[in-house]
Amino acid sequence: MRHPRLPPPYPPPPERSAELRRRFGEEARSERPDLSALCLLIGAEADGSLDEAGIDAAQVELDGLAGRLPFRPGGPRAWAEAVCGLLGERLGFHGTPADYQRLESSLLHEVLRRRRGLPILLSVVWLEAARRAGAPVYGVALPGHFVVGFGPERDQVLVDPFDGGRVLAGTDAELLVAGATGAPLEPSMLVPAEPLEVVQRILNNIRAWAAARPERSDVALRAVELSLLLPSHPARLRYERGQLLVQRGEFVAGAAELDAYAHLIEVVDEPAALRVRQQAETARAMLN
Repeated sequence: MRHPRLPPPYPPPPERSAELRRRFGEEARSERPDLSALCLLIGAEADGSLDEAGIDAAQVELDGLAGRLPFRPGGPRAWAEAVCGLLGERLGFHGTPADYQRLESSLLHEVLRRRRGLPILLSVVWLEAARRAGAPVYGVALPGHFVVGFGPERDQVLVDPFDGGRVLAGTDAELLVAGATGAPLEPSMLVPAEPLEVVQRILNNIRAWAAARPERSDVALRAVELSLLLPSHPARLRYERGQLLVQRGEFVAGAAELDAYAHLIEVVDEPAALRVRQQAETARAMLN
């Protein structure tokens, strides 16, 4: 089926995409997944203009940012202030509400270029620059808003890269969580996020962006398929992939994926499995 001409960014050709996915899957299954590498592979899968030289250049830029940080400035607060002084104040990395409307805000190479992005991608820049410089740094996946933490739990200092790296003092983190969810801040929300958790959240953001733009079902499908390469993922992604394939006119492949999902869930929810199989039959009927 021929699809209408897509707006940029344009995806890579099939051969390049297959190679990117192979590398993404290998990196995700490695003993210590590299966050920046995974983010750049996501970027290359979404933006065909990002070639190997561009991926290397992004890594070199992160190295360069780390090189501009002071050597062992002190404790967690000193590290936080040093990183925020460079990235937020001197270089102007930050976010605005308008950034939520742009796919580029979820692509690391574009965030490095524009110095703008979603909270989680700006946090990746903070994390990767600070980590390379030797900082005790990690991501903190607050509900509805991603931030960066420095230091151990008893001396934890949180910063908000979306707000230029503002140090969160007192009840600031509680207000962020309450504003996003209406719920109180729990200590479990402040634990370090693992690299694959960060990657899954980035892919979820891309899926959410594409869900509001039916003409970009190609972006949604690529994000789902990358998510399925992660060692741990929700089974319902299989259902979402089937729906997207049907939406894009790939009825046979979509029906097969829906059938596979129905097989997965029939032991725990037979009525739901029956409904999914009916959707698969409807998809096959569209061929007639």
